[in-house]
Amino acid sequence: MIGGAILTAAQMRAAEQAAFDAGVDPHDLMEQAGAAAAEIIWRAGHKRDLLILCGPGNNGGDGFVIARRLRERGLSVRVAALGESRTNSAQRARKAWDGPVEDMMTAEPATQLVDALFGTGLSRGLDEPVAERLCALVAHATASYAIDLPSGVETDSGALLSATPRFGACIALGAWKPAHLLHPAAGYCGRLMLAPLDIAPDSDVQRLGAPLLTAPAADAHKYSRGLVAVVGGGMPGASLLASEAAARSGAGSVRRLAADMPTSGPHAIINRQVDRADAIAEQLTDKRIAALLVGPGLGLDDGARARLRAALDSGHRLVLDADALTLLGEEGGRTIGREAILTPHEGEFRRLFGDLPGSKIDRACAAAHSSGAVVVYKGADSVIAAPDGRVAVAGGATPWLSTAGTGDVLAGLAAGRLAVTGDPFRAACEAVWLHGDAARRCSPAFVADDLLAALPAAIAARL
Repeated sequence: MIGGAILTAAQMRAAEQAAFDAGVDPHDLMEQAGAAAAEIIWRAGHKRDLLILCGPGNNGGDGFVIARRLRERGLSVRVAALGESRTNSAQRARKAWDGPVEDMMTAEPATQLVDALFGTGLSRGLDEPVAERLCALVAHATASYAIDLPSGVETDSGALLSATPRFGACIALGAWKPAHLLHPAAGYCGRLMLAPLDIAPDSDVQRLGAPLLTAPAADAHKYSRGLVAVVGGGMPGASLLASEAAARSGAGSVRRLAADMPTSGPHAIINRQVDRADAIAEQLTDKRIAALLVGPGLGLDDGARARLRAALDSGHRLVLDADALTLLGEEGGRTIGREAILTPHEGEFRRLFGDLPGSKIDRACAAAHSSGAVVVYKGADSVIAAPDGRVAVAGGATPWLSTAGTGDVLAGLAAGRLAVTGDPFRAACEAVWLHGDAARRCSPAFVADDLLAALPAAIAARL
């Protein structure tokens, strides 16, 4: 499930400094970075004219190395700079480039464009004329690459500090950065590619990778595979979606506890007609329940509060979503515990945890620490944070997921994987990945019900 370390600007500087302290020459590391980026650009297959924009710092030095390496391979390469090179390594790289250096503000466009202006660590936006010029040059190019990060992006938060063009690809140097995956910046990076360097990235924050799932054992039965209970409420559609997602997650059995009795839907789901909190509490005494989901369609009335209380007091592993999160927020929040998963979207997160400072990763970590639960901070850039500091960031979610009911499917999938694995962080990571992969398998303009049909194929692909 690990897709590589994500480093903040400070962590990246520390990793590079550790390499320097171990005897690596800074210029040699720049040569390595530029060579790796040049190889990626070369393999992309666009052999047309290339313009490389070089800034005054080390990112610009990387650009000069890229230019030299690609010219050696026969490409028609031009370099345009934004001022003089200011660091020792960048000056050495510029000196090694024996071709002309144009002025970025007057350079003619090219078919291919490489942005090596500023990269990681930018603290303020580009001057307006520079930003406008960069946008114009990228717009003219058929293929465009950002080296490490698009210029004008804040590394740690993913904020846009100034007008930023949308690149076709972004080549991360040494490690992923938060802005590669956090929006809005992630939407400007294009295809993400990693150029490895001889550094040792050290971070508890990782890019979410594809999980490795296992098929049930030969002697498995429905209870050994995990019994999921779903507490329904006043909106039956939501709990039905969640129940079916849990049933298709790999869990062995799903039991839905609600006042209504559905007239259609999978017959494999056990529907028990219960509404009163005391009756639900009695149903939840079954020790075979491996995971309990409450929230989708729960409602916000006194009856919903009582059903939520029964779930919280049951002692089972929990997935709390939707209305359950809103009700918890009204109560001022509480410590949930390490056996739980919370799945808030932006509005639910703010209602539950308030307006926390920092990046989305920082906010998710703070929420996990205060609640004691695994937090899936949903969105186009979902962040999964555990109380012990582990974090996984998912990127590349299709915008077609922004439709009613998809969150209910994710909640049911998380409950199912929790029942299977018994590990809240692992279950949350698996659920987010499988949810995104199922969405990618659906046609555009799909509805939440379509995700359910795509889940078996998504799971099969990871066995």
